[in-house]
Amino acid sequence: MISVADAQAIVQAHLRPLGTELVPLRQAAGRVLRETLITDRPLPPYHRVAMDGIALRYTDFAAGQRIFPIAGTSPAGSPVLTMTESGHCIEVMTGSVLPIGTDSVIRYEDILLDDGKALVQLDRINEGQNVHPLGKDQPQGKPIAPIGSLVDAAISGVAAAVGKTHLLVSRRPRVAVISTGDELVGIDVQPAPHQIRRSNTYSISVLLAERVDCLHDFHLPDDYDTIRQQLQQLLNNYDVLILSGGVSMGKFDYLPQALNSLGVTQHFHKVRQRPGKPFWFGASKKQNTIVFALPGNPVSSLACTLVYVLPWLRASQQQLESPTTYAQLADDVSFKPDLDYFLQVRLSSSPTGVLLAHPEAGNGSGDFSNLVRADALLHLPRGKDHFSAGEAFPVFLLSSPS
Repeated sequence: MISVADAQAIVQAHLRPLGTELVPLRQAAGRVLRETLITDRPLPPYHRVAMDGIALRYTDFAAGQRIFPIAGTSPAGSPVLTMTESGHCIEVMTGSVLPIGTDSVIRYEDILLDDGKALVQLDRINEGQNVHPLGKDQPQGKPIAPIGSLVDAAISGVAAAVGKTHLLVSRRPRVAVISTGDELVGIDVQPAPHQIRRSNTYSISVLLAERVDCLHDFHLPDDYDTIRQQLQQLLNNYDVLILSGGVSMGKFDYLPQALNSLGVTQHFHKVRQRPGKPFWFGASKKQNTIVFALPGNPVSSLACTLVYVLPWLRASQQQLESPTTYAQLADDVSFKPDLDYFLQVRLSSSPTGVLLAHPEAGNGSGDFSNLVRADALLHLPRGKDHFSAGEAFPVFLLSSPS
């Protein structure tokens, strides 16, 4: 049995980058960027009017002029106008190009319009006010989104602004999520008293959905020959297998034996943690397939997905590493086993802006209904048996796994 830190290191030592592909911008959300976005022109690309109103020369106003004849109108999207006569103004709209010969904008709220003239009702203005200067945000040729960024709303907008109709992104793996056990039936079946509906694959699939190219759901019975035969096909057809159940010490837990017989190298089996202690991890050199065999208890499988599978997917797609999120315990917690403990918690924010973790311990790793009340898993390290309110620990978020 190995430590959580060692298990994480071993998983991260077996990354599987799958190269890159070019996708349309509208299909790139949630993908990992594999090219640097560079401005193709300054941002903004011209002296941009920031308020509806009039554009004038500051020196005319500073000389005491307050009534300005209107020489024209410049709506957004029209070519730049030129004000040739001093002492005049041009009506301008937000987003339009600042007319040549002007340098400042006064809002409509601060003027009166009458008979083709604008009466300024201010005693003081600042030169250049309400103007967003050319190149103020970014110069031309400036890198603005690095390789490894996750394509979100901001990066999508920037990509559109620099004319990227397609983006180069990391390829995503083909993943099979596989439940095991004769006690499991489909969700459309009325279970017999000795049966339960398959739920783990649905929870795992939600966490993985935005990280994979295709995600297919399978089920294996508690029969060694059937397990071995179907695993062989799955190893040939998928980049990653994520199994749930069949890895503990039960008489019908055949997975480790079947995987070994198919040439899948076991890198570890069992981790000093709760929930998720029976976790098995390995890889097939022949098919170049990664295998995560998670415990069958629902909270255990979810914990292992958050702590091991998702970080592996992010790193394999070469996403920039995100800072660890920490939360303070809101209440004291005692946990005596010499294991890392992934405690279910509900998060809140204090009036001083501190992220608080309220324990929602539930009734063990089989109590998946308790997860509905939880937002995250709080990682309490082994080596102590009492954790005090106010101590901060890493959290793995259930609702925002990206």
